[in-house]
Parts: sequence; C-alpha cells; structure tokens
Amino acid sequence: MAENGHTADLEKQMLLLQDHEEKHFMSSEMVRDIILGVSDGLTVPFALAAGLSGADVSSSIILIAGIAEVAAGAISMGLGGYLAAKSEADHYARELKREQEEIIAVPDIEAAECAEILAQFGAEPHEYEPVVNALRRNPKAWVDFMMKFELGLEKPDPMRALQSAITIAFSYIVGGLVPLLPYMLIPAARKALIASVVVTLLALVIFGLAKGYFTGNQPFKSAFQTALIGAIASAAAFSIAKLFQHV
Repeated sequence: MAENGHTADLEKQMLLLQDHEEKHFMSSEMVRDIILGVSDGLTVPFALAAGLSGADVSSSIILIAGIAEVAAGAISMGLGGYLAAKSEADHYARELKREQEEIIAVPDIEAAECAEILAQFGAEPHEYEPVVNALRRNPKAWVDFMMKFELGLEKPDPMRALQSAITIAFSYIVGGLVPLLPYMLIPAARKALIASVVVTLLALVIFGLAKGYFTGNQPFKSAFQTALIGAIASAAAFSIAKLFQHV
C-alpha cells in the first residue's frame, strides 16, 4: 500500500509539473550580445561625431567618418563575439574529453567527486549512493552531470559563434546609425550635433529601460546609467577636440 501511495504521489507531481509553466528568460546569451552591440554602437559613433563636431568639421566629413567607424566597429565586435563563443565551445570540448577519459581511468575518484557534489546539496550518504550508482551505469549521464555540477559548464549551441557574431554586428550597426542620422539630414555640423545629442540620449534612455527590464535590474536606474555613460563619452570627446583645436 505504501508503495502504491508513493507511486500515486509521483504521478500527481508529474501532472503538476506538466501544468506548471516557469517564466524564466532563456535567451540570456542573445540579450547579452544585443546589449553589447547596441550600447557600443550608440556610444562610440556618438562620441566620434561629437569630437569631430568640436573640431568644426563639416557634417559630410563627420558622416563619412561615422559610417566608416560603424562598419569597422561592427566587423571588429562581430569577430570578437565569434572568437569568444568559439573559445567557449573549444573549452567545453576539451573538458568534455577530459571527463570522458577520467570516468574510465579513475571511476572511483569521479564517483567520490559526484558524491561530494550531492552532499553539498544536503543529501545524506544513504540518499546519494543510489544516485551515484545509477550515474555509474550511465556514462553519458555521468559525464553530463560532472560537466554541469563539477565544472559549471553547459553544452554550447553549435551555431552559437555565428549567431553571436551576426547579432553583435547587426546590433552595433543599428545603434551606430542613431547618432549619425541628424548628420544625414542637417548640413550644419553644430545644429546636427545638438539634434544628435537629443536623439542619442533619448535612444540611450529607451535602451537603458529595455536593458533593465530584460536583465531584471531597475529599469530607471539602468536608463540613467546608460544615458550618463553616453553623455560623458561624448562630452569628453567634444572637449578634447576643442582643446587640441586651440593648441
């Protein structure tokens, strides 16, 4: 009877699990890439345009330099994202191979490490021993367990490197075109600079709000910090250009 009751409890729990929908955000890597691309895309060309405006350069030259910077920045950051994701995948593959070799060469040591991990979660020896024995009978599950709980590594998506490169590069271009838009429409560099400051700061505030929402931080605090960083960068570039102009 006790066994039947336990089985019924397990079936009830499985039904509850099927009805339960956890609202976790699962695209953290893509969000990170978008944040990286857009934040740099908004800030770097904005600072460049402000600096050139401080040097009394025409709008056409600022626009050409800005577009060149956006293209170079998108390629550079996209390549950086690709290499970073590729390095993570290579690191995972090396550690996976090492774990596969260790469960064959030193299974008792690996089993002891597995038991130690489970003990850290509060499991008693009589509770974790059946789990360890079950894992030893399933080498693939055992390796996956050790990769995740011993090394803290998740299996990377094979397309992750390419997706990261494209996402960062595209996000950089989108962000970089915002501060340059006024220079496409306004011939006078000083007037274009004022419009660029307004448009870019507004974009930084909106971006900061979205970033705070998706990352779980305080949206208004995130918006203020993001706009402040962009304002400081552009003010510094403008001031330095003005300073060297009079030297």
